[in-house]
Amino acid sequence: MKQLTIVLTVGFLIACAAPVMAQQSQSKDSAKKTLATAIPVDARPPKGMCRIWIEGVPAAQQPAATDCASAVKNRPSNARVIFGDDFADSNKSKTGDKNKLPPNVKGFTDVKPPSVLLPKRPPAE
Repeated sequence: MKQLTIVLTVGFLIACAAPVMAQQSQSKDSAKKTLATAIPVDARPPKGMCRIWIEGVPAAQQPAATDCASAVKNRPSNARVIFGDDFADSNKSKTGDKNKLPPNVKGFTDVKPPSVLLPKRPPAE
């Protein structure tokens, strides 16, 4: 009876440890794949668009750039979605870029409070 308990305990521990070990090895492998697979500059999608990048397929045979919602929705399991604004241009200077907002963003800087017109009270009788 004691041997059966030991065998079941060891089997339970191995069954619990197997998924954890599999997840750890996949994360290391996928990190290496991401670093090893560089996307050519001319194959990157334009800003505001996305592209499905299928692993193992040459850059010339990759799907065309599309909107990001469709790319995320239609991504196959052996692919990743490349966003157009993921890649910063290293040639541009970085000074002063943090203070600028894109032209279509409404921020809270330099905003005047709205002028609120309250209705007049009726005269007291």
